[in-house]
Amino acid sequence: MKRPFGQNYAFVVAACVFLALLAAAGLRSAPGVLMLPLERAFGWDRATVSAAAAVGIFLYGLTGPFAASLMQSFGVRRTVSLALLLMAVSTGLSSFMTQPWQYVATWGVLAGVGSGAVAMVLGATVVNRWFVARRGLMMGLLTASTATGTLVFLPAMAWLAEHAGWRPVVLTIAGVTAVLAPVVWLLLPERPADIGQTPYGAPADYQPPPAPAGGALAYAFQTLGRAARTRTFWLLFLGFFVCGLTTNGLVGTHLIAMCGDYGMSETRAAGLLAMMGLFDLVGTTASGWLTDRYDPRKLLFAYYALRGLSLIVLPFTDFSIVSLSLFAVFYGLDWIATVPPTVRLATDAFGDRDGPIVFGWIAAGHQAGAATAAITAGVLRAAEGRYLEAFVLAGFTGFAAAIASLMIRRQTRPGAFA
Repeated sequence: MKRPFGQNYAFVVAACVFLALLAAAGLRSAPGVLMLPLERAFGWDRATVSAAAAVGIFLYGLTGPFAASLMQSFGVRRTVSLALLLMAVSTGLSSFMTQPWQYVATWGVLAGVGSGAVAMVLGATVVNRWFVARRGLMMGLLTASTATGTLVFLPAMAWLAEHAGWRPVVLTIAGVTAVLAPVVWLLLPERPADIGQTPYGAPADYQPPPAPAGGALAYAFQTLGRAARTRTFWLLFLGFFVCGLTTNGLVGTHLIAMCGDYGMSETRAAGLLAMMGLFDLVGTTASGWLTDRYDPRKLLFAYYALRGLSLIVLPFTDFSIVSLSLFAVFYGLDWIATVPPTVRLATDAFGDRDGPIVFGWIAAGHQAGAATAAITAGVLRAAEGRYLEAFVLAGFTGFAAAIASLMIRRQTRPGAFA
């Protein structure tokens, strides 16, 4: 079916994917808002509630490489539409839960798998398929949808949870994801060639990479096998493990509860995360612009080192609104600014076709790190009655990731970022 705007329809596709990523980000940020309301409603302790969040975060990452491979064979439109429906069903079912295992099953397992197919690998796949020019910038914008999801959803979810309980929160997320599924189906063609176009900025003789042979599951593991023989893969995997550990797992899951330990309301603490989301929208988009122009290894070094320093400093502040606001601005600019340079390095090393799948495996490391931090910080808080040790340890992992980033060998293949 012909679509308007010519090559510029790629930006309609990007906007559609942005909305889907935004909704998935709202879903994944919800456990941080639900932690205290679920403790009050059911008497579950911090470690129990954190366990469900950890399962969801882990499966969110583990699904990535398989989703990227499935998009190559089954199709992007089908994969994303079905994933949004799974997210809607799973979060809707959670409104009936009364036991911890039901929270793990709905928000941990089902929502984790569904949101994992609408994650960073989707952005990488769409950017590589629909753009030749401005790839770094577009990857930065799509990555920023995670921050925007936090910005849009968190304050509203926190207000709902504080004034009406946890059920309106889960029903709102179910409704949003259910509405988006048909929108994606209608507006997202499979490939530019399906609407008689070439990718944005492509030359007249552009040829898309060949489709992979074999099933999605087999190809995902074959790609992993090839990538795992390189040092670049493991260094990027280590860096992204730390990225997830220090963002989604620690700050995203526990900051609201940590602020609650200091007497701050959930709505106000969610406002801090929303502020981070606002500044990450700026920081990640700027990171994409910088990635088109500068060595991504040096960018990663700066991002991880500054992040580690901020995490070590935070527990020693007075937790006043001024100090927390400064942390939110500084940390927000760096929240997931690591994604555009990491995608750039993966595409440079492994090519247009395999790059998104390799990035999916690297993103699995991101969520493995996030799951580790989510459960570990919850256990440390339950045991010690504070978050000091969790934040300081996470800060030192940031320094390790900064050093690992400088050890990556730079490679360039056809189809790398312009």
